[in-house]
Amino acid sequence: MMKLFQYDTCPYCAYVRGHFSELGLKEGKDYELVEASKGTPGREEVLRLGGLSQVPFLVDGDIRMYESRDIVDYVKSKIQKLGSVS
Repeated sequence: MMKLFQYDTCPYCAYVRGHFSELGLKEGKDYELVEASKGTPGREEVLRLGGLSQVPFLVDGDIRMYESRDIVDYVKSKIQKLGSVS
């Protein structure tokens, strides 16, 4: 399952969450949201996994990416190839 590291007041995170919703993706089924505001274990995990303290951050198996538009493009492409994310 994909993990999206984010926090609620981040506009770039909101962009990704909004596109996930438009794509019909369901939290808990297609992806997991991980709280990653400053000072949280989630932010520490972002830094450990990706090397930067930045969100949004997507982890999908061996795929790791930061930029909101790249994340949305990747997930759209994945859905087109697989027919679904789950």
